[in-house]
Amino acid sequence: EIQLVESGGGLVQSGGSLRLSCKASGLAVPFSSYAMAWVRQAPGKGLEWITGITRGVGVTNYADSVKGRFTMSKDNAQNTLYLQMNSLKAEDTAIYYCAEGFTGAGVRGRGTQVTVSS
Repeated sequence: EIQLVESGGGLVQSGGSLRLSCKASGLAVPFSSYAMAWVRQAPGKGLEWITGITRGVGVTNYADSVKGRFTMSKDNAQNTLYLQMNSLKAEDTAIYYCAEGFTGAGVRGRGTQVTVSS
């Protein structure tokens, strides 16, 4: 079964940037064959899908809440998923998870905490 480990979270001021990484292992097929997603959970709220990437050519889509500020990329040679987050806002404070599947409904990692101070 795929295992996912996120890193790169931390404390950043409003307007700042962070880059999250997600390393995949235990792959049954090449990483290029996996659709992947980033989801997040803010304090006291449910899981929110923020971006997904299709398998193969890697078409991405974003939630309106992050569109234009966040960019997901996938390095199939390194089995790694990235999330570049710019213009961060206090409401982006959450635990960020990478997950299997375009909607993030599959296996998730343990997450990495992102805290944006206003």
